[in-house]
Amino acid sequence: MKINIDVKQTNIEMTPALQEYLDKRLEKLERFIDSDSSAYMQVEIGTITSGQNSGDIFRAELNLELDGEHFRTEARTTDLYKSIDDAKDEMVRSVKSYKGKRRTLLRKGGNAIKSILKGFKK
Repeated sequence: MKINIDVKQTNIEMTPALQEYLDKRLEKLERFIDSDSSAYMQVEIGTITSGQNSGDIFRAELNLELDGEHFRTEARTTDLYKSIDDAKDEMVRSVKSYKGKRRTLLRKGGNAIKSILKGFKK
């Protein structure tokens, strides 16, 4: 399934190399999303200029809406590419956890129905 992605830049310019890197990293999220699911992602990357930080601090924020659930991750580092990687890794963990919980609940429901049906066989 292809995720609809909107990208917003703050205080930086989107270069073709940066766009390619971002597309390549976010492509890995697609394998965790079912083909029948609807997914929409907003990506914001940029620099933070306020505060008492010396040098540039880069920020990557990912907001994913998946089947009515909302996931948000943010990473701040001194390297833009590392920020993107850290935010993507956290998003993968969040989506995996959500899918695992959903699967567990489905199995519990199935086991409850199975035990009820076993009671009627006598």
